Amino acid sequence: MLKNILSTTALAMAFSVATTTASLAQDQVKSKSDGEKTKVKDGEMVTKTKADEDGKMKIKGKAKDGSKMKATTKPREGKDMKNMKMGSGPSASMDASGASGVMVGGAMMTPDKDIVDNAVSSAEHTTLVGAVKAGGLVETLKGAGPFTVFAPTNAAFEKLPAGTVNTLVMPENKDKLSTILTYHVVPGRLMAADLKDGQTLTTVEGETLTVVAKGSSVMLRDAKGGTANVTIPNVVSSNGVTHVVDAVLMPTK
Repeated sequence: MLKNILSTTALAMAFSVATTTASLAQDQVKSKSDGEKTKVKDGEMVTKTKADEDGKMKIKGKAKDGSKMKATTKPREGKDMKNMKMGSGPSASMDASGASGVMVGGAMMTPDKDIVDNAVSSAEHTTLVGAVKAGGLVETLKGAGPFTVFAPTNAAFEKLPAGTVNTLVMPENKDKLSTILTYHVVPGRLMAADLKDGQTLTTVEGETLTVVAKGSSVMLRDAKGGTANVTIPNVVSSNGVTHVVDAVLMPTK
């Protein structure tokens, strides 16, 4: 009997917390989950997420009339706990989509593989993979990084003057090839949302790229004034992120 009363009371309290939190959404609500902070003010929510182990959440709120509410919740073991450990908020949705991978060149690029291993699977990047091998950059791009790589497709290389690729992959032109390839690599992990219009990116090669962003489209301008469009963004790998581009970017050297 006592167990039933306690269960009913707990259910009523949970319903009360949910209802009160919703009613305060237009005022101000704060929640904290061992590193996760959420603020709701004037109907807008800003979340900073850090997954915790036990999923305990503390909720505090204050309404316009001055009344306050405070509650602590903890998810059930099993499915609720599993979902909590995955995190919540914007970063959780990004992790979830990244976990499923991105389709490039007829293959699924997954975040458990490094940049090179993902690129090898793409039928649209065989020329780039061959160039990376000829340029002696395989081990570099399999390193810890993180790196941001702008990866030209086979069609992008075909836009170069006839014979250019065959010439570049010759052993005597290894330094020139390495210069061009490292001009497509930027230190750090830059997602598409991090690329802002007018931003200057310093490449591993040493020269810069300029970001031209309009709406959801992102374009890069190289040192010679050439441009390349990002056609598939945010291909996440274990040691960085790749953005597929439709042209080969050229340094001045």
